[in-house]
Amino acid sequence: MREHLRPCYSSTTAPPISDLIASACLARDSAAYQRTASFGDDVVIVAAYRTALCKSKRGGFKDTHADDLLAPLLKALIEKTNLIPNEVGDIVVGTVLPPGSQRARECRMAAFYAGFPETVPIRTVNRQCSSGLQAVADVAASIKAGFYDIANPMGRERPVNPKVNVYPQAQDCLIPMGITSENVADRYGVESHKKAAAAAASGKFKNEIIPVATEIIDPKSGEEKHITISMDDGIRPHTTLSGLAKLKPAFKTDGTTTAGNSSQSIAMVMSFSVVGVDPAVNGIGPAVAIPAAVKLAGLEISDIDLFEINEAFASQFVYCCKELDLDPEKVNVNGGARALGHPLGATGARCVGTLLHEMKRRGRDCRFGVISMCIATGMGAAAVFERGDCVDELCNARKTQACNLLSRDAL
Repeated sequence: MREHLRPCYSSTTAPPISDLIASACLARDSAAYQRTASFGDDVVIVAAYRTALCKSKRGGFKDTHADDLLAPLLKALIEKTNLIPNEVGDIVVGTVLPPGSQRARECRMAAFYAGFPETVPIRTVNRQCSSGLQAVADVAASIKAGFYDIANPMGRERPVNPKVNVYPQAQDCLIPMGITSENVADRYGVESHKKAAAAAASGKFKNEIIPVATEIIDPKSGEEKHITISMDDGIRPHTTLSGLAKLKPAFKTDGTTTAGNSSQSIAMVMSFSVVGVDPAVNGIGPAVAIPAAVKLAGLEISDIDLFEINEAFASQFVYCCKELDLDPEKVNVNGGARALGHPLGATGARCVGTLLHEMKRRGRDCRFGVISMCIATGMGAAAVFERGDCVDELCNARKTQACNLLSRDAL
């Protein structure tokens, strides 16, 4: 409970309108933002970690089983937070393209490897590229609902229903995301790799990455080597626009989307929003989802200090930034998926971890952050987070203009 933010006047005395008072500051139950949450019921994130992200099929984890990748992460979470495993109410894992129910089994196995007892349940969630963020949102919602107190937050192909031919928008849901990227715009820059390379070189990812010991098989000799992976291996530090221009388009013969410009407590959860958009240009999802999530949090775009927007493709990322008129200095400051990678099931969680660690590094001048990504078949998701250790600061406070804007706790 934030005692010093409680009103200092009696319930029968009208609060002063012109004076700046703590109960009307821009804290979590902000009067100025007309929040609806009561004191003490905030859902908070106490830790955010990930493994390194590696190239598909030829990166450091190409021979690593999914359960062997998840288990070290869960184990490290227990060790770093002094978490009591049997107090966890649920483990939710974002995952995409699992064969049948295999991934759910692998996640359950990983929980046992990590030291969680059989009494702790686990489940997977799939909302394409936003699966990791959806896992965070599901956990937050379940905690809010009182289901539990603590949680850790492309498939088998089948014939397509012929009904799809009757509905043009349903047909658009089958368009590969690379093609929808071409539909959004032609070509943009290489800043993602430069930012990510600089961030990695300065050690900014060190505190969020859990090293994983694994084996890798040499495809030529068949020799198995034991290695420990603690760095993302998809970053191209020397990428240039002229170099990208030489790469072969990946989806259209005359297209611009290539391997180079495609994707390779901390805080409180303030809001989460999922929206629908035209499936033919699903990359624009963040441009619609971000305003919705920000409004739900009682904020404005200008109040957001940092954005972490998934760079599924260069074109859709730049379109969304331009559409929302975002300050480039606030967006993906440590690079994005074009450099780090875009593992579909994990991207949302990776973005959350990267954002929250950067907010922590920046301190009191960085209070609100947004995560967003486009979703296949024409959707977008976004969430707003508030840095946990700045809710008591008055540095962002505003004067209220009328009594009806006061928090219900102040009445």
